[in-house]
Amino acid sequence: MKMKTNTLKSFLTITLAMFIISVAIYFFLIPSQVITGSVTGLAMVLAKITSLSISTLTFVINTLLLILGIVLIGKEFGAKTIYASLLLPLFLAVFERVYPNNISLTQNAVFDMATYILILAFGQTILFRVNASSGGTDIIAKIVNKYTHMDLGKACTLVGLLICTTSLIVYDIGALVVGALATLANGQAVDYFIDGFNKKKKICILSKEYEVIQDYIMNTLKRGVTLYSAKGGYDKTEHTELVTIMATNEYKKLLYYLQESDIEAFVTVSTVNEVIGTWNTKKNHI
Repeated sequence: MKMKTNTLKSFLTITLAMFIISVAIYFFLIPSQVITGSVTGLAMVLAKITSLSISTLTFVINTLLLILGIVLIGKEFGAKTIYASLLLPLFLAVFERVYPNNISLTQNAVFDMATYILILAFGQTILFRVNASSGGTDIIAKIVNKYTHMDLGKACTLVGLLICTTSLIVYDIGALVVGALATLANGQAVDYFIDGFNKKKKICILSKEYEVIQDYIMNTLKRGVTLYSAKGGYDKTEHTELVTIMATNEYKKLLYYLQESDIEAFVTVSTVNEVIGTWNTKKNHI
């Protein structure tokens, strides 16, 4: 039952993420007319030279890539990627029907592109957190990685830049440069969002009232605590050091509690880039 619930949550999360990505593409990328290194970018080029809609072309390209991925990658190819790949053209088709006059919301191509990159990166980060991808160029990159052993990140960049070159079919060299820069900027934005989601605060506290602080952390913030024996270097006094890891918003609550309670404490704080293990599940079981 728990596995089914987790699976349902994962697919609902993917649906939300793909909706966000579709909004970024339809309302900001397409009006900007910038060809980025993505399946949608390729669809935008093909739409210029055919009578087909971008949603139809995206569906056709994604379907072909899915078949190619299943044949060449096999078991490594997950149901989440298949689901996400098919959701994108579906959402785009809905937007085309509901909002056919797709004009720029910002009236500025640069603002359109910047907004697209930020929203897209946010949506992609949500996907990565449930171990999914939007398919498309990721499929090609995985195929390149499998048969050439090229690093997956480099393969993604290479595939993206190659798609950017297709802009030369309908635009000039300037459009190619802008598209390539936008593709690279998107990668940086994804890294920024992922780091932001993963970063936590490691807090070390020395206080005579450590038991009171421990009680607040464990019973109010629902976080674990580790106690260490410590000795002052100057006066050789024995102390108990309290160490905990928590989210930034929880750290602010702890700091406010210490200030309001007038507890005398020596606190040091450092940023932890990633926590692996039972950190998230522990909060639910304390």
